[in-house]
Amino acid sequence: MKMDRKDPATLLDLAMQSLLSTETVIIQSLEEIPRDLFIPLFTAAFLGGHKKTLTAMVKVWPFFCLHIGTLRGHEIHGELLKAIVDGLQVLPAVNSASRSSKLKILDLRHDADCRTTCFQTRTTFPFCLRSCSYSQISAPKREGQHSAVNVVPEVELSSYPTELLVDLSLDGTLRAREFLSLLLSKVEESSGSLHLCCRDLQIDKLSEYKNALKLVDLLCIERLAVDQASLGDITTLLSHMVHLDSLSLSKITLKSLNGKTFKSFLTQLERMKNLQELSLSFFCLTNRLHKLLRVLPPGLDFLNLPFCELSYRDFGFLSQCPQATQLKLLNLSNNPISWEDCEPFQTLMENVSGTLEYLEINHCLITDSTITSLIPALSHCSHLRVLSFASNPITMSMLVRILQNLIPLMELKYVVYPIPVHCYERWYFRGSLDRQKLADVHAQLEMMLQAAQRTDMNLITILE
Repeated sequence: MKMDRKDPATLLDLAMQSLLSTETVIIQSLEEIPRDLFIPLFTAAFLGGHKKTLTAMVKVWPFFCLHIGTLRGHEIHGELLKAIVDGLQVLPAVNSASRSSKLKILDLRHDADCRTTCFQTRTTFPFCLRSCSYSQISAPKREGQHSAVNVVPEVELSSYPTELLVDLSLDGTLRAREFLSLLLSKVEESSGSLHLCCRDLQIDKLSEYKNALKLVDLLCIERLAVDQASLGDITTLLSHMVHLDSLSLSKITLKSLNGKTFKSFLTQLERMKNLQELSLSFFCLTNRLHKLLRVLPPGLDFLNLPFCELSYRDFGFLSQCPQATQLKLLNLSNNPISWEDCEPFQTLMENVSGTLEYLEINHCLITDSTITSLIPALSHCSHLRVLSFASNPITMSMLVRILQNLIPLMELKYVVYPIPVHCYERWYFRGSLDRQKLADVHAQLEMMLQAAQRTDMNLITILE
């Protein structure tokens, strides 16, 4: 059952709110409440911020799984998630209550398409669409169980491990630290019967969390983002992972691109056969990009390389790599492209034109002569949806020419264009921008779109 907060209150909504007005009474009555009312009551308790009710409901949850799903999309306080985790029973109940929890999979991740609990009629036990596929102790790995959920003996159910599914953002805040501490205390309390399954892990300052991560099953990680770490620590972390779909690294320190650490990093990266997205920011790759490209899977879709100090030679390798023929996203911002010979860049654009959907080349020192050689290739990017080339020294006449060639690209909806050089007294010098000239530029470009009946295309510029 799904409840949309935007819909008018139904009789069931009103009934749940009435019940929750006497929180102590409802908690005491949970053992008598019909199973069918648990989901709407849980939803109402979550949206109403009733922490004690949430904790009590999880302790007697009558279904195999519980997913926060769309509820996570609401503006909520972290205390609600802590209340839910508090109610999770990781050890067999010691009392003889008539109703004990059947909950074996608690999913705290946001998922707009996820039901509160999986549909269980005429299914085999255990059953959950989003249970862990990687852990050796997770429910789907258990063998010899084919009974229906509703008839599995309580003793047999209690023998199954519990899964706690989370997406973690370790950003150094007190809130993040407290939530992580709660999760880890549950793992320790369980004596091995709780599997903490994290699919999406984001870490600021890896050095502060190395010990805590020892209690997280890194085999489950599918998306990893790390900001500020040594490459050695990154390599150690990657050695425990296999199933990465996305890897994002920023501000990673290393002594040398010729040393053992970089080679070890490439060795670990080569193991990631499922990698579809790679983002390296503030990661010096000068004249070494070819070593990275050789270990990446040919099926890579997204490649972000801003602030990587790429050289002319690097662009040459990038233009010829197998991934270049099927990239959907390419971000090369903040890598100076100021060479007289732009053939590598031109070749790259030609090779990605058949698949590219998102291109970002901001702050690349691209001039009129450079962009002139790219226009034919850009004109063939029929799948392009977003183009961002802000903060490049382009003249007004060239900007108009570019837009004329972009207008026929019917899938292109967003263009982030550079402020033409004539709008500055001194190009890109703080305080020298003439805003009236910029307003005239935007008006002229909008008139071009209207004349071409491309009002669906959005023109944006960046003021810095």
